[in-house]
Amino acid sequence: MAGNPAHLPVDWDAALTTTMHNYHKTLTDNIFQGRPLLNYMMSKGRVRKINGGVSIIEPLIYAEGEAGSYSEWQQLTVTPQEGISAAQYPWRQLYATIAISGLEEAQNNGKEQILSLLEAKIMQAEETLKNRLSKQLYGTLGGAADPTKDFLSLDAVIDSTGAIGGIDPASPGNGWWKSVETAVGAVDGTGLERALSAAYHSSSDSGSDRVDAIFTGQGVYEFYESTLTPQMRYTDTKTANLGFMNLLFKQTPIYWDFDCPAGVAYGINSKYIGLVFHSQRYFAQTPFSKGLSESIASAHATSGLASAVDARYSFITAYGNLTTRQRRRHFKLTGISAAP
Repeated sequence: MAGNPAHLPVDWDAALTTTMHNYHKTLTDNIFQGRPLLNYMMSKGRVRKINGGVSIIEPLIYAEGEAGSYSEWQQLTVTPQEGISAAQYPWRQLYATIAISGLEEAQNNGKEQILSLLEAKIMQAEETLKNRLSKQLYGTLGGAADPTKDFLSLDAVIDSTGAIGGIDPASPGNGWWKSVETAVGAVDGTGLERALSAAYHSSSDSGSDRVDAIFTGQGVYEFYESTLTPQMRYTDTKTANLGFMNLLFKQTPIYWDFDCPAGVAYGINSKYIGLVFHSQRYFAQTPFSKGLSESIASAHATSGLASAVDARYSFITAYGNLTTRQRRRHFKLTGISAAP
């Protein structure tokens, strides 16, 4: 007979806690494989975990040190050099809840039913986290956005005027802390390719240190696609096999993402940008709260009053932020549209 015998009640606390513990790696994998940008940020070990600190520190090198040529027996002098600084980024906190009501608990009082219910709840939390974090990284949360609490967006990090990391590019001597940014406007296919090419080259070191991914919205992606002949529509097969549509520009994949704002293209160099998380709060799950009867008993014991909801809750939390160590190795094109 299906279900759990009445004389063998299911230990909900043990079942929920054990299942969540075992599911942790699958949870984080699923969160970051659902969107092109999230997958890019998490692939090839790009995420960095640190143990704490008041803020997230990214060391910066913005000028050359001392070097030169010398002759035999020449005395070499050492002069203290500037050129090393640090950017400081605030911790931001992300959460999702998993809630199981008392009625759901009663209706699913068998081991198989519990696991099925919990799987559905975890999937709900995964999709919520995917949507929220992806939109935060693009700055497209709309009315739900809170710049003081959300993860930093690409639009804020890849920029030529705004201060980030505690450094203002408008201050004297800080011109090195600017991204390549161009307002493109209405252009034909040739104009779009020229704008991409200029930004691609300007954000490189004229060698191998250059952007390795470009993210844009559906409109710009289809505009670029329309400029290519069928023989020129090359793709990066590795990411295409993961389900992410892309086209190549100078051997660099261009991805389209629903969450990317319209008319914008971001060129990203993964050597200098990424997600940083607290090692103890990397999508960590809290134990489920107690049921209604235990909550009321606890409240009576401490205050003599009781107010509780007939449900169990668990939180998934992450502390971190989007950071960059070198803004000038990324680019942003804005206002892109097809000329009539």
